[in-house]
Amino acid sequence: MLIFLNYFPQGVADTVSSEHLPLSLADALLDVLMNRRTARKIPNSGSSEPRQSILLPDSLSEEFFDYLGSGKNYSPQTLRTYRQALEKFRNFRPGLRWTEAGADDFRAYLFDLMKRDHSRSTIRLGFAALRSFYNYLTDRNIISSNVLKLVSLPKLEKTLPQFMTVSQANTLMDQPAIQKKSKQAPGWMAARDTAILELFYSSGLRLAELASLDVRDLDPIGETVRVMGKGSRERIVPVGTPALEAISRYRQQANVQRGPLFLNKGRKRLGHRSIWLLLKNYLREAGLPSSLSPHKLRHSFATHLLDNGADLRSVQSLLGHASLSTTQIYTHVTTERLKRAYDAAHPRA
Repeated sequence: MLIFLNYFPQGVADTVSSEHLPLSLADALLDVLMNRRTARKIPNSGSSEPRQSILLPDSLSEEFFDYLGSGKNYSPQTLRTYRQALEKFRNFRPGLRWTEAGADDFRAYLFDLMKRDHSRSTIRLGFAALRSFYNYLTDRNIISSNVLKLVSLPKLEKTLPQFMTVSQANTLMDQPAIQKKSKQAPGWMAARDTAILELFYSSGLRLAELASLDVRDLDPIGETVRVMGKGSRERIVPVGTPALEAISRYRQQANVQRGPLFLNKGRKRLGHRSIWLLLKNYLREAGLPSSLSPHKLRHSFATHLLDNGADLRSVQSLLGHASLSTTQIYTHVTTERLKRAYDAAHPRA
């Protein structure tokens, strides 16, 4: 047994005894050497934190991530989120194989997350990753059914999307031309930032969608842009005249003829974080709420369309929502505004 305990990291061997190693010494050594998907439990010391474990490589989840990355074209951020969700459950049930987990295991995990005051949205996001993984296992006949379908999740808190008024949007669009740039900044940077803000608001793109645009995706004649959205779903989105003019000015000043549409000062593709930071800077300088974000520009795009008579199906298509129910949240925003206007203006409200 002492020979086997030497295989564990320092400090772990002190907590492991033969009662925690049900396999024979030969089987246990073979288990490690053959890289089978098992884990040894470390006794809980009484801490409220989840038990940590020695987790061996997990080929099922790795195959799943390969499928999402290459087959479904999921973004690196989504892959990281899914990976973290699966790892958290493995740490909660370290000795349990994916194919042996039951609904009660996931209910216990759900209860543990709620007990530690995780938000409902965070819990649902994690379980969405787990459910997707188990759908993958079911589709490949690795398991007979998805046990997560038997687990009821807490409903999301009802919160309405935050958005800008038309006046606030106009103020934001003016900021790049007003602000002074550093001496190290290229002369075309203000034009680029104006083009980014105008395109965000004009077409309701997600941050990742805008950052991944190439010059070839833009059709100035047809006044559209081709977008690759979630789940590799392609859509064609109209682009307004102010946004097209802003993009044209930027491309002329920066001499952008091919490749990535939006460049950094090193003339490489402008990253997600850089776009997020430049927007936050302009919001701050304009005196607008700091809680606004690129996604809030998307909310504003949808809300203003519905306010001006656009039908829900058209807005769904423009946003690239797979389900109409996702788009319907914006109807609640416009309805609430109508109610407030009615209450304020009608003599018998």
